[in-house]
Amino acid sequence: QVQLVESGGGSVQSGGSLRLSCAAFGYTYSIYYMGWFRQAPGKEREGVAAIDSDGSTSYADSVKDRFTISQDNAKNTLYLQMNSLKPEDTAMYYCAADFKGTEWWLTLHWNYWGQGTQVTVSS
Repeated sequence: QVQLVESGGGSVQSGGSLRLSCAAFGYTYSIYYMGWFRQAPGKEREGVAAIDSDGSTSYADSVKDRFTISQDNAKNTLYLQMNSLKPEDTAMYYCAADFKGTEWWLTLHWNYWGQGTQVTVSS
């Protein structure tokens, strides 16, 4: 089992920055992929970014060049640096782990989820 705990959410103005963290506990040695998803009210959960244990990254087009996913393997912690935030980035952000499949942006391929951290961007 793996437990994921997110932190770092908050409220910022448009153009601002936030850094999300996700601490992983448990059988983390088995995790090859980790990722970030978000869900806005009334919308489906969508993939934001993913990273594998070798450091290869993938991003949704909507956040490319603004968000950066990274990890500290020694601390079992995943990060999401979010710059140039827009009101449309407002959502609950979730950390995910243990992806198996080919389409990382689909929630059904991930086995573990955190509880989420709220990000609100005002115009």
